[in-house]
Amino acid sequence: MSLKVLVVDDDFINRKLIQALLKRHQDLIGEVLEAENGSDALKVLKNHENVDLILLDILMPVLDGKEFLKIFRSEPENSRIPVIVLSTDDTQKSTVLNLGAEDFILKPINEDKLIERIKHWSQKL
Repeated sequence: MSLKVLVVDDDFINRKLIQALLKRHQDLIGEVLEAENGSDALKVLKNHENVDLILLDILMPVLDGKEFLKIFRSEPENSRIPVIVLSTDDTQKSTVLNLGAEDFILKPINEDKLIERIKHWSQKL
């Protein structure tokens, strides 16, 4: 399986770090798209069909992760796309899961844990 993954994070270094980590797993990850906030992510999703999974930060300018989830999950066709939230704030876990995220991983990211969770959710696609 070759997944198309969208990484949404306002921190350029975080996006590049996650992208580099994902590219080490080419057996699983085919393409990595990037967005720097929720608004940007919605535009990327409109322009790129067949995104398989979204890795989402919560705290971002313009449109944060929680607002993105509300808008994204309001479209029925988006219900098949798993969203894994990546955040330093574990007090947000129940909130984002209630808004439609499938999973929550605390930053800093552990590569093995992230890949394990991506594999888990990709099996449900």
